[in-house]
Amino acid sequence: MEAASQVVKVRRSTDVYKNMRDSGMISKYYRMSAERLVCEKSIEGASPTEIFIGRYGYPKVFAGPMVPREFGDTSVLSSPEMWRSMGIPQIFEMRFKLIRGMFLTDVKRFGEDRRMDSITELAMADRPVDSEMRLARVSPYRKDKGDVVEPFGLSGILSSIGISNVSTDKKLESRYDDTDMRAADAVVDLYTRGVSVSKISRALSAGTFGLGRHRKLVPTRWSITAVDDTISKSILSEVKCMDTIDHIEIYNHVSLDNRWMIIVMPGRWEYESIEAWYPNTTWNENPNEISIFSSAEGFDGKKGYAEIGGCYYAARLAVAEKLSRKMVQGRVLILREVHDGYVLPVGVWNVREHVREALEGKPILIDNEAGILDKISEMFDISEKEWIKNSIILKKLFLQKRMVAYL
Repeated sequence: MEAASQVVKVRRSTDVYKNMRDSGMISKYYRMSAERLVCEKSIEGASPTEIFIGRYGYPKVFAGPMVPREFGDTSVLSSPEMWRSMGIPQIFEMRFKLIRGMFLTDVKRFGEDRRMDSITELAMADRPVDSEMRLARVSPYRKDKGDVVEPFGLSGILSSIGISNVSTDKKLESRYDDTDMRAADAVVDLYTRGVSVSKISRALSAGTFGLGRHRKLVPTRWSITAVDDTISKSILSEVKCMDTIDHIEIYNHVSLDNRWMIIVMPGRWEYESIEAWYPNTTWNENPNEISIFSSAEGFDGKKGYAEIGGCYYAARLAVAEKLSRKMVQGRVLILREVHDGYVLPVGVWNVREHVREALEGKPILIDNEAGILDKISEMFDISEKEWIKNSIILKKLFLQKRMVAYL
């Protein structure tokens, strides 16, 4: 991420999470888990069909399952679609139950390791799977700075993995058996058949889609963004043929000390996402300034990878879904203020699910473009002038029009 600009910080968060960093929450759960692992390296529990494929050292990466020390229905542990109402402490406490087993493998020759058979079955299962893994040694907890992958607990080098009572998702299995279908087509097909985005990205990561000879593991971080990008492009290919919306709609939402505003305006498809990160948040360690990042695309789409990363594609998917349901296209601007109560990154699902949630609400209808600035002023601490300064769409609305008036 490269900062587009920085503005002076105007407030300190009063969110209930603001003292979490000082409370040593990560250290607490890490210490509790480590004490048990040191004495007991055999992990038994119901894996919520969770796997993790690393990206460091690609094409040789660490792959493996995630297993908690509990049985029963653990599906919530790997279903971000169910986490909307949870707070940061609850998310971390839940996710830290998952222990990652890992072994080194080549992304193209992953099938040569028998342990990978279990990983594949886990990725395609439709319910938690009874699992037992044996760890050779425990690796230290490493905080991965980023906002794409969900947090998880300790890791260990995997010696062996055994699973039982596996029930395979028939929709995923059908795409696994089809070795003549491209991975992108499989992703879109499963989405249209009602499979959740999180399940699709997990199966893609495990190398279960694509032309037989070209199948390979996909690092978890990459698979999440690839699925958001692929599905949203597919939806938008139809949305761009629809009539344009004939009025302005504004959707607001607040969650995890993130403030969201989604503005839908008349015009052909255009999309921009702007994030303002307050000090002491994931992407801004400056104690005195707010950092603002932005990415945008026109009707022809985005060239290259978005400057703000996976959040761009996650939000675009939520927006594309909404426009498709309304059977319209339009210009869409997303504004996000990330306050210092968002002390720990919980994953890009935070963007996808909370933008979805915002768009499920009743919109505020605006009579004219000037009303947009009034709503921005009401919602955010950052001034409307600063948002305009960092926005392509807002510049077109409020600066170019004024220049034309003098010609």
